[in-house]
Amino acid sequence: MITELGHFALILAFMIAIVQAVIPLIGAHRRWPGWMAVAEPAAQAQFLFTAFAFGALMWAFITSDFSLKLVTLNSHSAKPMLYKISGTWGNHEGSMLLWVLIVSLFGAMASVFGGGLPPTLKARVLAVQAAIGVAFFAFILFTSNPFLRMAVPPMDGQDLNPLLQDPGLAFHPPFLYLGYVGL
Repeated sequence: MITELGHFALILAFMIAIVQAVIPLIGAHRRWPGWMAVAEPAAQAQFLFTAFAFGALMWAFITSDFSLKLVTLNSHSAKPMLYKISGTWGNHEGSMLLWVLIVSLFGAMASVFGGGLPPTLKARVLAVQAAIGVAFFAFILFTSNPFLRMAVPPMDGQDLNPLLQDPGLAFHPPFLYLGYVGL
């Protein structure tokens, strides 16, 4: 059930990103404060829904929910907890979801801590961030969906790639993405 909610949260984040990319930009162009004000709560909601989706995927890995194709291909029930958690981003689909989570995190941070920015600039910044998010959400949902179900779930998974079963590689991608996206 949580994975369906995670998938729904990812779809909602995509829809919110579309609104956030369009409405504040029009508002900034026409100097309409009400439309520009949409950017801040939209950026925060986008982050919250994306974080929920990522958390739902991580929960599927932790609980070995082999009804998800991604978990079946990248986890095993006997795997240590560190590698179950890192299995969330140790594959293409989860890695893309981690990337868009960090993009939305920085957008939410700009909306919360960007109080000194002029409203038109802040609306444009958050709209551009959302446009980037729209591209990533569309890519994830239409070509790399981490929430795809298996018709008949297997008893156990195929395990994480052995090259990724290292404590350093468990922490490396999240920190690397924080740096890349933060630029």
